[in-house]
Amino acid sequence: MRIDIVSLFPDFVAQCAAFGVVGRAVERGLLSVHGWNPRDYAEGNYRRVDDRPFGGGPGMVMLVDPLRASLRAAREAGEGTARVVYMSPQGAPLTQAKVRELAGHERLILLCGRYEGIDERLIRAEVDEELSIGDYVLSGGELAAAVVVDAVARLREGVLGDAESAVQDSFEDGLLDCPHYTRPVEHELGTVPEVLMSGNHAEIAKWRRMQSLGRTWERRPDLLDESALSKADRKLLAAYRAQLNSRSGGEGPADPIAGASGT
Repeated sequence: MRIDIVSLFPDFVAQCAAFGVVGRAVERGLLSVHGWNPRDYAEGNYRRVDDRPFGGGPGMVMLVDPLRASLRAAREAGEGTARVVYMSPQGAPLTQAKVRELAGHERLILLCGRYEGIDERLIRAEVDEELSIGDYVLSGGELAAAVVVDAVARLREGVLGDAESAVQDSFEDGLLDCPHYTRPVEHELGTVPEVLMSGNHAEIAKWRRMQSLGRTWERRPDLLDESALSKADRKLLAAYRAQLNSRSGGEGPADPIAGASGT
């Protein structure tokens, strides 16, 4: 997979992609990340890439032509059709479903704005979609682009050492992930739930599913459509709630994290 970054700070995203899982994917040739700086395509002695907005107001707006030339160069540098994504707080929210969709493309071009944004005419003419990583404003699109690179890369075949790691992540089935434990079994902060050491894979899977349902119900109820749950899932969720009630004397969990971690 090839991802091109159009940004005034392309090295920032490339450096983020040099570490961890994504960095190993780059080393193994499963992913390539390339940067394109609009300033390299700007004219004049000052290589200007922005100007004041028509109609007045604070800040500057990025110019059409340097960005357009950058996009053209990025498209021509690789084979196949590239999907152009503009990182913008006005875009659709980035979800795991959208990440899976993007991971299905062989080429992406991530466009990063700065200042007050970029000329709307370029967006209409050159951009396939706009994406946001949250309802807040950053200084530029580079951090958002780095998030997309990481999220997309780990879903590409062969990037993760164990393909099941991606399958079990939060949001992959619309739910939050279950709690995880490792050595030691006994610790001053608590004990590992016995079911995880039982060797009974069916019971372990059942426990993890219950914890996943319960955590989603507690922490992100907006993700949980109880009416769409299977009969088995509704039963597990009811059992989870009953456990919380028993711990808190029937008044709801005093500590939802502690409640979600038990057996």
